[in-house]
Amino acid sequence: MVPREHGEEAIVADGHGKEEEVGVMGVSSGGADGDEEQHGGGKFSVTSFLWHGGSVWDAWFSCASNQVAQVLLTLPYSFSQLGMLSGILLQLFYGFLGSWTAYLISVLYVEYRSRKEKEGVSFKNHVIQWFEVLDGLLGPYWKAAGLAFNCTFLLFGTVIQLIACASNIYYINDRLDKRTWTYIFGACCATTVFIPSFHNYRIWSFLGLGMTTYTAWYLAIAALINGQVEGVTHTGPNKLVLYFTGATNILYTFGGHAVTVEIMHAMWKPAKFKYIYLLATLYVFTLTLPSASAMYWAYGDELLAHANAFSLLPKTAWRDAAVILMLIHQFITFGFACTPLYFVWEKVIGMHDTKSVCLRALARLPIVVPIWFLAIIFPFFGPINSAVGALLVSFTVYIIPALAHILTYRSASARANAAEKPPFFLPSWTGMFVLNAFIVVWVLVVGFGLGGWASMVNFIRQINTFGLFAKCYQCPKPGAAAVAPGPSSLHH
Repeated sequence: MVPREHGEEAIVADGHGKEEEVGVMGVSSGGADGDEEQHGGGKFSVTSFLWHGGSVWDAWFSCASNQVAQVLLTLPYSFSQLGMLSGILLQLFYGFLGSWTAYLISVLYVEYRSRKEKEGVSFKNHVIQWFEVLDGLLGPYWKAAGLAFNCTFLLFGTVIQLIACASNIYYINDRLDKRTWTYIFGACCATTVFIPSFHNYRIWSFLGLGMTTYTAWYLAIAALINGQVEGVTHTGPNKLVLYFTGATNILYTFGGHAVTVEIMHAMWKPAKFKYIYLLATLYVFTLTLPSASAMYWAYGDELLAHANAFSLLPKTAWRDAAVILMLIHQFITFGFACTPLYFVWEKVIGMHDTKSVCLRALARLPIVVPIWFLAIIFPFFGPINSAVGALLVSFTVYIIPALAHILTYRSASARANAAEKPPFFLPSWTGMFVLNAFIVVWVLVVGFGLGGWASMVNFIRQINTFGLFAKCYQCPKPGAAAVAPGPSSLHH
């Protein structure tokens, strides 16, 4: 970051490789507001259309695509742990809770950036990240906390996508074990080092959301067409460990906004982000609620032994298509989660300002290695979901944003000079603080406390049962049927 006379910030590269700086409110260095869709220049360019995104729609597609990916396949399992009513209510509850904390993150980003603009700071070739927002508003200790939780969450988020790739492809081709598939997909996902920033996810976000939409409705329709299995039972919830494991998986589902700041920074008008995450969540509800409800209605308690919904559906061309589309989407989600890690690493080694895509890609490769390694050590896709949700998501996207908002605006002068005032539906600062305090207490007790206990009990059980470095986690043994795990185990 370097001081300059005018505070125009985020870099937007057009289809011709030129760079333009725009402020947090979308004011460009030329003074014109500009049409979002043609921000990159006057002439239409296919490269710009597919590659250079920064509009409100781009942000919406990025949020919706990133919010629900492989976890879509584990939500029916969560319903079997929670029961139908709790499953639906908790999805709605955590969906709106997550949308609120994403809104808080966007407010804090605008506040930080507005203050820096007034100081004449430029972010040319520099992507603002969440830990920098915390540092600028609350100091170095908050920066350290944000950096630790955010990076660890994103690290394991990418690990989950890699494990999920191996788990899903096994339903199409079981000639290779899951560890071998992990090696293969690790190499494939490493190619995300060539995607410079979230500006360049325009076509990928669009395709990713389309793929998730197909998979979600395939699950719902296939479950309804196949009907209820003979003797189906719906006994959930019946164990506390199962209940809080399922609840934590839903908390994890709607806690995907660890990349909110990077998505905002990629926008031409970041201040317009405020309600985008909520609108993305409303669309995601149309995917998660019908698919999870239909699968639980059809298969009931059988799902307790099948964390991956694909494992219960008959092998058809429709199912294989869904598996393949989810694999592609997992590649995209891997890139979403890993790109902020790439940025952090670039800043550490002094490569963040480098304009060469190839040099930056080479510098980013060391980040992929530990992800690959962790995916081989802990191939327990389901248990990692809940553990990450309880221990990392709880703090990263719920507790820290709520506390940071309270502390940033605790003084009367900060509230009077706030870049963003309270929203129209909650126009009182006191109301906002009360809601934020509720989120902190609820997530700390229910998400981190009870959820952490349940998820770690389950995670340790997987390690004791299968061991680390499992070659083919819960694969059927040659010549023998797979042994059905206990109802408290997650798999695939």
